Amino acid sequence: METKRGDIPNGVLDDLCSRFILHIPSEERDNAIRVCFQIELAHWFYLDFCMQNSPGLPQCGIRDFAKAVFNHCPFLLPNGEDVQKVLDQWKEYKMGVPTYGAIILDETLDNALLVQGYLAKSGWGFPKGKVNEDEAPHDCAVREVMEETSFDIRDRICKDTYIEQKITDQLARLYIIPGVPKDTKFNPKTRKEIRNIEWFAVEQLPCHRNDMTPKSKLGLAPNKFFMAIPFVRPLREWVAKRRGESTDSDEDFASNGSTPCKPHVRPKVGRTPVLTEASPGDVWSKQKQQKPIGLPAQEIKQNHSAKGNGKKHQDSPNLKKKSNGVSTQQKEEKKLQPRRLQDNFDTDAACNLNGLNGQGASRPDAVNGDFEHIMSSRSFLGFKFDREAIMKCFES
Repeated sequence: METKRGDIPNGVLDDLCSRFILHIPSEERDNAIRVCFQIELAHWFYLDFCMQNSPGLPQCGIRDFAKAVFNHCPFLLPNGEDVQKVLDQWKEYKMGVPTYGAIILDETLDNALLVQGYLAKSGWGFPKGKVNEDEAPHDCAVREVMEETSFDIRDRICKDTYIEQKITDQLARLYIIPGVPKDTKFNPKTRKEIRNIEWFAVEQLPCHRNDMTPKSKLGLAPNKFFMAIPFVRPLREWVAKRRGESTDSDEDFASNGSTPCKPHVRPKVGRTPVLTEASPGDVWSKQKQQKPIGLPAQEIKQNHSAKGNGKKHQDSPNLKKKSNGVSTQQKEEKKLQPRRLQDNFDTDAACNLNGLNGQGASRPDAVNGDFEHIMSSRSFLGFKFDREAIMKCFES
């Protein structure tokens, strides 16, 4: 029969059917859906080899090619099923088959590798394909990436690092492969399936159908990336998280390795004449040990000598001038407001020291400094919290 213009020659169809369809078991040949998968293999062979060897053969898509095969071998549809209906059922079945692939990123994580289908109207997407029976998801991803790019990701793939989406009831999982050098050579292993392979900046890919970023940046409509759109936003989030974790790791390394962090140490508060850290009860217990009113000056001198052996910075007035950068005099000027009460108390203290002029002159720092410490207005203001101690001081 003479072929019409644009039709596939009968001899070519005979060769293709004998290669891919007639030899399959009868139980599979009776299943129209299974036959469609064999027709798909025949279609790829037609595009890859037949058209190359016979340049005059017409180029056609899978639907037109399947119709030509079913019309050429009517026994493939013994019940007279409608070809279009069978193809629709096959397409629906194919949409239920999970697809696996990879998102290949360069070393900076700024660019992703995309592939373009062979047909003129094909858009850009990540390399992926349908899983075979009893094939593991990551093995399918390795195989599909190898077929479409000739790049082996087997040693780079992480089974737990992927983005998974469900697109029109079809599961699609793409494993993320970061750190691939941008100068890597990519070439498809299959013929007439992949037209181009290029790097694209992740920030220039569209996140939705109406995202005009690729139109303004690349001169391509967003629908040219319809297969990649569902993965762009999750990919950007993954990249941002990856960069954040890397920054945190670098900071931890710098702090723990090169410049260790200083432990948090509470600042030590030194003893000062105003006794900002001591309670009124503690003040008076120390006072009763140091100078009970009415004791001879010699006993006072001995008490100071014994105390000075165990506690430093307490009896030297030169070491009690400042605490935390603020002098004692400045603190007293700010905190000791009742000046008249202080003057009265200083007068009483001076009367009690009249008998110490002869013996205390040999240690003026110890005696005068100690009495300045005990008889300060700060200590006096604390007397009101311990009435018994106050009364004992005036019994002499």
